[in-house]
Amino acid sequence: MTDSFNSRTTLQAGGKAHEIYSLDGPRRDYDVDRLPYSLKILLENLLRTEDGVNVTREHIEAVLNWDPKAEPKDQIAFTPARVVLQDFTGVPAVVDLAAMRDAMQNLGGDPGRINPLSPADLVIDHSVMVDHFGNRQALQLNTEIEYQRNRERYEFLRWGQTAFSNFRVVPPGTGIVHQVNLEYLGQVVFRNDNGDTPQAYPDTLVGTDSHTTMINGLGILGWGVGGIEAEAAMLGQPISMLVPEVVGFRLEGKLPEGATATDLVLTVTEMLRKKGVVGKFVEFYGDGLDHLPLADRATIANMAPEYGATCGIFPVDKETLAYMELSGRDPELIELTEQYAKAQGMWRETGAREAEYSDTLSLDMSTVVPSLAGPKRPQDRVPLDAAKTSFKQTLQEHLRAHHAVPADEAEEQYEHEGGHSAPGIDDAHERGAVEIEIGGRNEMLKHGDVVIAAITSCTNTSNPAVLVAAGLVAKKARERGLMPKPWVKTSLAPGSQVVPAYLEQAGLLDDLEHLGFSVVGFGCTTCIGNSGPLPEAVTNGIREGDLCVTSVLSGNRNFEGRIHQDVRANYLASPPLVVAYALAGTMARDLYNEPLGTDSQGRDVYLQDIWPTQQEVADLVRGNISAGMYREQYANVFDGDAAWQAIDAPRGELYDWRESTYVKNPPYFQGMSKTPEPLQDIRGARCLIYVGDSITTDHISPAGAIHPDSPAGQYLQEQGVSPKDFNSYGSRRGNHEVMMRGTFANVRLRNKMAPGTEGGWTTHVPSGEQTSVYDASMRYQQADTPLVVLAGKEYGTGSSRDWAAKGTKLLGIKAVIAESYERIHRSNLVGFGVLPLQFRDGENAENLGLTGDEAFDIEGITEQPRSVRVVARREDGGETTFEARVRIDTPQEWEYYRHGSILHYVLRGLAGAA
Repeated sequence: MTDSFNSRTTLQAGGKAHEIYSLDGPRRDYDVDRLPYSLKILLENLLRTEDGVNVTREHIEAVLNWDPKAEPKDQIAFTPARVVLQDFTGVPAVVDLAAMRDAMQNLGGDPGRINPLSPADLVIDHSVMVDHFGNRQALQLNTEIEYQRNRERYEFLRWGQTAFSNFRVVPPGTGIVHQVNLEYLGQVVFRNDNGDTPQAYPDTLVGTDSHTTMINGLGILGWGVGGIEAEAAMLGQPISMLVPEVVGFRLEGKLPEGATATDLVLTVTEMLRKKGVVGKFVEFYGDGLDHLPLADRATIANMAPEYGATCGIFPVDKETLAYMELSGRDPELIELTEQYAKAQGMWRETGAREAEYSDTLSLDMSTVVPSLAGPKRPQDRVPLDAAKTSFKQTLQEHLRAHHAVPADEAEEQYEHEGGHSAPGIDDAHERGAVEIEIGGRNEMLKHGDVVIAAITSCTNTSNPAVLVAAGLVAKKARERGLMPKPWVKTSLAPGSQVVPAYLEQAGLLDDLEHLGFSVVGFGCTTCIGNSGPLPEAVTNGIREGDLCVTSVLSGNRNFEGRIHQDVRANYLASPPLVVAYALAGTMARDLYNEPLGTDSQGRDVYLQDIWPTQQEVADLVRGNISAGMYREQYANVFDGDAAWQAIDAPRGELYDWRESTYVKNPPYFQGMSKTPEPLQDIRGARCLIYVGDSITTDHISPAGAIHPDSPAGQYLQEQGVSPKDFNSYGSRRGNHEVMMRGTFANVRLRNKMAPGTEGGWTTHVPSGEQTSVYDASMRYQQADTPLVVLAGKEYGTGSSRDWAAKGTKLLGIKAVIAESYERIHRSNLVGFGVLPLQFRDGENAENLGLTGDEAFDIEGITEQPRSVRVVARREDGGETTFEARVRIDTPQEWEYYRHGSILHYVLRGLAGAA
């Protein structure tokens, strides 16, 4: 390797010598310490991987000469130390690797070359669903169902565990990938023992889930990428990126009594969304970090996708080491981490020199108040004392949309003249109540009723303080005789097995179980849409009254249609607030000023009566969590239980592609040649999808339930799968037949090509027939008609879902034209050969007069331009012509697009024909 800056040296730590690439090398001529912490990590990465080809002296100087105020323009190649995957995105990644082995053999190459070169860990956490809840048998019953539903997928992953080297699988029932990463996998300083002298360098990673950023709380640089980018990284390809802008977020003060880390992260998310940090690094600094526990940092870092940043990183300091010690890390690693961080100038000290940033903002944490976020976006923070009013406004919008309240002043006046007051904001939730029988009693189900209360998601279950606070709320509520309302589906889904261990040690698990918050599984559950079915009486009541019911969850995502298809309003909240709303049973109550309920003596019980103090929480956390607890729970993390061990998996270098509705050999490499075809302009394309702003990857490729009448549901039934065994879209991502039928099938998608509809509908323009998106796509493909998508701002927000790009490609969509993109989805589109175009500032489909009925020509692609000419031709012979910016942002991305996908690029390279 090249060493232009003479950086390679030796660091003594723990009585051992470690080879490092010291930042003191470039410090001789550059002011390295003006750089943000995150850019120092990128700098070290380039120094260590400099080879004169992919990484040159010029690339290193691009970081050293970083101008914080300049528009990013310098491309670099970032080589992560490792890759993490969850099973929803990990299974299709392993499917692709298996298919690439077949393709490599067909190209005359060695299939064994398709093998992870970077360490990769896959954690199975996305498959468990909340079928059973509210009792101590729920965990066992849900686990049994999980294995029954996912046997074919788990056979495949067991094959992968043995077929690929450098690839480990954390079996089901262990925890959530990001919490396992935080508590166990993350090293802070990575040790590579290949060679005479062990090498030490910052632990870095990419992951196939957007919330990979949670590990930023531990000072580890990493972020979410699409499965296709992760596969390339696993195969040794560097991540092509621009040296980013870095926004500094100063934290001051400390949280006041009554506020939690969840309230803090919702406040931070709101502030950063307003600031605008999409595609940027966010770095937290300031003396407020002295009062911010690492678990709180991880909660903030976890939600970087929600505030739009590539990462939300914290520096290494004393708190980092304290957490490493608490979580049972090797003492030698802890010492190495401290020595390395201090030697490299990556260690935070109170009052130290501040780095230069592209922009800054600050927050005095003492101003944070209890909050929720909703009803359908995580950045829409609502202070708790305004939650009732906010929901009432949401309800008014729902009722107006369903013509249940006057649509305008004239109509309202007409109702007044009829002798009755128009339904007002105060009593709207009472209208349309439906009587249901549940729990042996008749109850009135109303607008605003909380039907799901879930303590879920690594965002919060990784944080002992908020979990203990939830346990204390449950304990005090139990002492006063309060219980959740019978229509509330309650659940506790921890992100690791450490959680119930310390809750039980603290004497709080029994209190949570008494209120129905029994452990239902160790996985993501409700946060990703695996909330399971509601009680039949509740479902029927919602549909009969067309009720706007709600969920309250301690997750990070609440997009429309994600949590449950029958729940229209979803609110993110801290775990103790989740318990409180389960007790209240409705969002139409002001928890600040109205009672949660009455105790056994008939006295009103208010939230403040059962809310714990910070000291109560701190005492229990300190007295009931130990390093031994972490070491015990992670001692055999890769072994799995008896059910995992009993799985009959195939063996061999090539997968046998046994009959399965979960795992199928994808068609990506059929007819693949050793050289790519020349780029061509797009002619005569038709619009398949025309949507507005904030279309999420959930809208594009849902992860939740499969409706029996949908194209995917019909396909599965044709294969002999009954609806009760459908599982979810997310669990079937290894089967392209299901996933392409599920693309744009979200029940809340509103496609302007099919006005007046919700769900996966469009219009086949040549015939004028309204049909499913999938069926229309097949008709267009039979006619060799390319397709386009028209979209608004923030297209592709949400999870790093590679199937949102793969499904788009398989539907025959050649280009997306949007006002703006979320970072990961834009990258995924390029990575799978779909052209992302962006309207010029101030222009959009609507103000250009586009209806979606036009035929589109996209001209100039062959020259790899920065912009292209789009001609939209109408049936009457008229046309609209406009320029669109090409969002293929780097030369490396043009290579991926030219080859048809990043997979084709890597495969041709490994076959020796790129």
